[in-house]
Amino acid sequence: MNKKILELWPELEWIQDPDLREKTARTWEVALERSVLTAEDLQTIPFTLLVPGLKVSFMAHKRAVVHIARDAGLKCNEFFGDDLPVDLDVLISGAILADVGKLLEYEKSDGRVVQGKYGAYLRHPFSGVSLAEECGLPPEVCHIIAAHAHEGDLIKRTTEAYLVHHVDFMTFLPFKERLR
Repeated sequence: MNKKILELWPELEWIQDPDLREKTARTWEVALERSVLTAEDLQTIPFTLLVPGLKVSFMAHKRAVVHIARDAGLKCNEFFGDDLPVDLDVLISGAILADVGKLLEYEKSDGRVVQGKYGAYLRHPFSGVSLAEECGLPPEVCHIIAAHAHEGDLIKRTTEAYLVHHVDFMTFLPFKERLR
């Protein structure tokens, strides 16, 4: 596994299945190879372009989503057991990869990050699924990537996809729609 990716995503170690862990990391490697953004950029650029002046970085948001989704999955397994089982490996991989497509969606312009032409045609859920499939991720993980944003509102979501979707929005909407 690429050292830079592991530094970016120490949460990869939470994935128990070594093959799934490696494919998840490889998807990030491929995205970074094709992106104008660097791993260092991800530590400083805002996690969304929809909130002017946002200071919360892409990686701060993404890592928070992974942590909260994992905690939610653990609690579902604790309280609901076999009635609503959560595959933690699939959940964590999907949470790590949910926004990987933004690396293809974004461009740099005048020192800022903006949605590029590619991103105007293919938002990050689509490009993220494409990257993940290219790297051999299973459909359960690709489903989370596809369903985490509004594009997923028209399909039935797995439990893991619901968790990532809701965690992503609960850590985004307060920035976008807060009263103060």
